[in-house]
Amino acid sequence: MPRYTKPRKTWQYSNEFKVKAVQLSLIDGIKVQEVAATLDIHPFMLSRWRKEYREGKIVADRRKKLTEVTSKQEKEISRVKKLEAENKKLRQEVDLLKKWQRFLAEEHQQGIDSSRSSDEN
Repeated sequence: MPRYTKPRKTWQYSNEFKVKAVQLSLIDGIKVQEVAATLDIHPFMLSRWRKEYREGKIVADRRKKLTEVTSKQEKEISRVKKLEAENKKLRQEVDLLKKWQRFLAEEHQQGIDSSRSSDEN
C-alpha cells in the first residue's frame, strides 16, 4: 500500500460563508440538500454548521450586509427549482411519447399479424 507523504487537502471555509450557507438553508421551502448542492459542499457539513450556528459557535458578523447576497442566492435557488420542475415535466412528456410510440408499433404489428393469418386461410 502506498504511503502518503502529504496530508489530504481540506477546505477551510470562512465564518461568513458558513453563516450565509446556514441562513440559506433556514429559508422556508428550501432543503439542506439543495443548498449544499448549490454551494458544492456535502449536506452533512451544512447540517453540522447549522448545529454549530444554533449552539452559537458560528456567529454572523453584524457589521456586514448579508441580505443582498442571500437574496441573490435565493433567486438562484428558485431559478434552479423552476428549471428542475420544467425538466421533470419534459421527461414525463418524453416518457409518455415513448409509450405511445411503443403502443402504435404493437398495434401495427398486431395488424400485420392478423392480416397474415387471414391470408393463410
